[in-house]
Amino acid sequence: MSYEFNGKTIDTDANGFLTSTEDWSKELAEHIAQLEGISLTPKHWDLIDYLRDMYFNHGGEQPNTRHIVKAMSDKWGTNASQKDIYDLFPKDPSKQGGRIAGLPESRRKGGY
Repeated sequence: MSYEFNGKTIDTDANGFLTSTEDWSKELAEHIAQLEGISLTPKHWDLIDYLRDMYFNHGGEQPNTRHIVKAMSDKWGTNASQKDIYDLFPKDPSKQGGRIAGLPESRRKGGY
């Protein structure tokens, strides 16, 4: 599988995750999100930025949904729920969010 983007072919694995994190850009994230039926809002970007920060600045960590809910609650200054996070990325915030964030596929099971 691959994405055709700006005249380039961006390689992915069978599940649509980039094979090279260096291919990622905010514009590519917008493109992938659009293909998945998501229009990115500032809250989407908060979650994407969090996932990228955890992966690149914390030893490749890929947080589960529980940690994402807590981080977004802190970021947004509200008591975010799991539903709030799944409303952003309905196909699993850590998996779908990670795909749009240009991260490798998480091999964790479950989200909570």
